[in-house]
Amino acid sequence: MKSDLDELYQSVILDHNRAPRNFRKLEDASAHAEGRNPLCGDVYEVWLKLEGDRIVDASFQGQGCAISKASASLMTQSVKGKTVTEARALFDGFHALVTEGEAGRVPAKLEVFQGVRAFPIRVKCATLSWHAMKAALEQRDRGIGG
Repeated sequence: MKSDLDELYQSVILDHNRAPRNFRKLEDASAHAEGRNPLCGDVYEVWLKLEGDRIVDASFQGQGCAISKASASLMTQSVKGKTVTEARALFDGFHALVTEGEAGRVPAKLEVFQGVRAFPIRVKCATLSWHAMKAALEQRDRGIGG
């Protein structure tokens, strides 16, 4: 039997899947990376626009399951306005949430993915865009592409 919280979480994920936020190519991005999940075929590109050390815009495009698309949508919303250091800490917190069930290190809106932990194959779906965001920041740090 589903709890009200489970239903709310499912509703948020479905909403972000149907109407993803920031689903566009960011033409003036200063960082960009692609993430692929060869197990299921999900693929997303993530763009970040930075001013100094702050992410002022984030977007994504691609295709995948509801969990991967909703996660990318919520990730772009979550990193906007954050410093690179804060975005990396958010990555670590999100990863801990979906792999270890460790809540409290991410904004409440991201806790909708806590149940993913029970389905190890879905962890890759939930973290795909997050890994792409982290890769984009690492490439930027090394002076590679935008």
